[in-house]
Amino acid sequence: MARRHDPGRRQRIIDAAIRVVGAKGIAGLSHRSVAAEADVPLGSTTYHFASLDELMVAALRQANEGFAEVLAAHPALSDPAADLAGALARVLGEWLGGEGVELEYELYLAALRRPPLRPVAAEWAEAVAALLSRRTDPVTARALVALMDGICLQVLLTGAQYDEEYAREVLGRVIDAGRGRGPGRPAGERDPADAR
Repeated sequence: MARRHDPGRRQRIIDAAIRVVGAKGIAGLSHRSVAAEADVPLGSTTYHFASLDELMVAALRQANEGFAEVLAAHPALSDPAADLAGALARVLGEWLGGEGVELEYELYLAALRRPPLRPVAAEWAEAVAALLSRRTDPVTARALVALMDGICLQVLLTGAQYDEEYAREVLGRVIDAGRGRGPGRPAGERDPADAR
């Protein structure tokens, strides 16, 4: 019997892996559970992904694309007059209120025990920092990524309510510090030297 050509099978397997992790967590992820979810033969999952780590790398890479795409499309990244701290705080709130954020962080945190996932986690941080570097210097951009990551983790791990105003304030402080403004000036307040 001839093998049926199925060019979308690899993508369906990745999508199925993301659904499995969303429903059962990392512990529920196996080639067998993914094959069942994707409605493909077990051999298809091992053909496209020789190891579970390879499958998780593909799933994490796909899950990571969402936040970067939302951020890249935000007009505040290309408008130097826009309130960057306020825009980032809003994007974080929308992201945390959307679907799939827990899944993304579960895959992201899996890198703690699965070294093959670490480069993908680093790719995410580098991609977001590169986007933020359109409005700030690279060091400040990396600090903003770390701060946003920390805020998201605190909300997700503690069940605390996301506080957009707090996020705007602390993000503004990092941005202002990157511009050479001391911590004593309120976030968002322009430095008189900027008018020169």
